[in-house]
Amino acid sequence: MSELPFFVYGTLRPGEYNHDRFLRGRTATEEPALLAGALLYDGPGYPYLLRGAGCVTGDLVSAAPGHYEELVALLDLLEDGYDREVCDAVRTGDGATVRAWVYVATPAVRPGAAITGGDWLGHRPPPRRPGRPGSPLPQPRSGPPLPRTRPGSPLPGGPRTP
Repeated sequence: MSELPFFVYGTLRPGEYNHDRFLRGRTATEEPALLAGALLYDGPGYPYLLRGAGCVTGDLVSAAPGHYEELVALLDLLEDGYDREVCDAVRTGDGATVRAWVYVATPAVRPGAAITGGDWLGHRPPPRRPGRPGSPLPQPRSGPPLPRTRPGSPLPGGPRTP
C-alpha cells in the first residue's frame, strides 16, 4: 500500500502535546480535514473515535520523506488498543477526498461523553503553558534530570497517552 497520510483528530493535532512528541519534524504537510461517518468521544482527557452517523474535525498529516515507517511504528505504539483503518477524509481547503489512515477505538471501548460537533479542539479547555498560575503542566524543578521514560514504557517521554 502507498504511503497514506494520517487523519488525526485529538492530541496529535498541530499545537497539541502528542503532536509535539510524535509528529514534530516528521511531517511534510498538515492540512485541516473532515471525516464523515464518525463520532468523537471524551476519554476523558483525550478523544477517541468510533464509527457512527456524524462528522469529526481533524487534520491530514503526511510523513516527511524518509520518516513514514518510523511514523507508522510510533503511532501504532501510541494508539495501541485502537484499530488503524483506511478512511476517506475531505480536505477543507479544496474539498478533495483523500484516502488516509485513522485510528478507531475497538468495540470493547465503552462510549464516554460524546463530543458535540466532533471537534476536540473546540471541546477541551485551551492548554496552559508552564509557569503560569494554575498551569496543569509541570513546573521547572532543581536537581538532577529525571529519566524521560518510565520502566516498561516503549514510548519516548513516558506512558501512553492517546
